[in-house]
Amino acid sequence: MSTVHAWGAAKAGAPLAPMTIERRAPGPHDVVLEVLFCGVCHSDIHQVRDEWTGGLFPMVPGHEVVGRVIARGSEATKFELGALAGVGCMVDSCRQCGPCHDHEEQFCEAGSALTYNGTEMDRKTPTFGGYSTQLVVAEDFAVRIPDGLDPAAAAPLLCAGITTYSPLRQWKVKAGDRVGVIGLGGLGHMAVKLAVSMGAAVTVFSTSASKEADARRLGATGFVVTTPEALGALAGRFDFLLDTVSAEHDYNAFLNLLRPRGAMVLVGAPATAAPVHPFSLIMGSRILAGSAIGGIAETQEMLDHCAAHGIVSDIELIPIQQINAAYERVLKSDVRYRFVIDVSTLRDPAA
Repeated sequence: MSTVHAWGAAKAGAPLAPMTIERRAPGPHDVVLEVLFCGVCHSDIHQVRDEWTGGLFPMVPGHEVVGRVIARGSEATKFELGALAGVGCMVDSCRQCGPCHDHEEQFCEAGSALTYNGTEMDRKTPTFGGYSTQLVVAEDFAVRIPDGLDPAAAAPLLCAGITTYSPLRQWKVKAGDRVGVIGLGGLGHMAVKLAVSMGAAVTVFSTSASKEADARRLGATGFVVTTPEALGALAGRFDFLLDTVSAEHDYNAFLNLLRPRGAMVLVGAPATAAPVHPFSLIMGSRILAGSAIGGIAETQEMLDHCAAHGIVSDIELIPIQQINAAYERVLKSDVRYRFVIDVSTLRDPAA
């Protein structure tokens, strides 16, 4: 065991503050990361405020982690010392069930071990996330950060990147497809970049007209302010829609934008259930689906794709001491488009 510095919430709803946590000793197949950067995901806010209930406290958030390998177990061979590695939303799984064998560890039948607000697979050892100076993880659950990617701007790829890449790959988005991205935030801006890199013609739907310039800078060829009139004029135009919005909105209005047999996939998660009229699906044999993160292999595939196409997240780099203010800014949509913590600012025990 080792004691490391972190920032976390002592109890539900408490502001984040400095604390120390215990990291387990690395096993034979583990690596120890010196954490360099950690992205700030909206889900971090939900979790530390226990808005999804069942939170384990004290809680150290952070599942968009980029670090440097500073130690490895006696049988660990995946990374050289000094290599950059990333850790996303999970740090282990049972490795024996069907989904695990299919490289979809996110669907582990035993329940994968979450990077924070969870336990290791022993169901006893608490997991703490990347708002900390070190992380110990099974080497199979760390991914290689390709050369050429800015490590700070690559951190959000470990959640926002894979969350949007996975449905685009699952639904085989390709050159010439008409793709709509609903919402232009931390997820939406990554969806635009990735869909454009796959050759799709991308239209962004937003309630904010001020985001049009950004949408076009990111590669979108269309931009629509989401009024009923604007949506009605686009009925039947799109092959695929990726909905990144976590606020309540009308799914039916967007489903009607799909061509026959088109799909709308949800990665945003509003707090309340949304009504869907059967005819929004039946008329046109349309599909409404959801998507989670990808498995470890797909996450590596996504990173390699991003390196090949020069894709990273648009970020604002902050010291850990600004994290509580950053949370409030996220809630006000006052970030373009992802906060990333410079974890070097956490290494001073007096910080």
